[in-house]
Amino acid sequence: MPIKYKISGLLALMLTLLWLISSLISMNTPDDIFTTLTGRKIALKDLRGKPVVVTFWATDCPSCIKEIPDLIAIYQQYHKQGLELIAVNMYYDPPSHVVEMTTAQQLPYPVALDITGKHAQSFGNVYLTPSTFVISPDGVVSRHYTGAFDLTELSILIKNFLKG
Repeated sequence: MPIKYKISGLLALMLTLLWLISSLISMNTPDDIFTTLTGRKIALKDLRGKPVVVTFWATDCPSCIKEIPDLIAIYQQYHKQGLELIAVNMYYDPPSHVVEMTTAQQLPYPVALDITGKHAQSFGNVYLTPSTFVISPDGVVSRHYTGAFDLTELSILIKNFLKG
């Protein structure tokens, strides 16, 4: 085999490796700053060292509403141990509906509006709800659920991060 084919193959392999490495790097959590319904600012970079769950939802999404009791249970069980949970409403959801739902469901965790869609874009162009991201204490998205999450799996992930 001529040397030019070996060099071409090696070059293709190197480009593939660079692409894979850049894909892994992009799995780091965006440095978004969320503004909650109460006006509180939450910077994801300030939550490093803790496991974080970021869930994108909408008030007209039946699956989102169905998983609220599980999110409340997860939050109440693990928040005192260090878990942070942020619910982010989709840009198309009217803020008044979000406030009503948050009050009616007595959500104990912070709820942020994504009026411009910037946060959904930062997390890889989230279009479907619910979309839940589990972020490890070192700031890497370790699991992404599109649709309802698996409660048992989510609990195990959180427990492992809290032990670490």
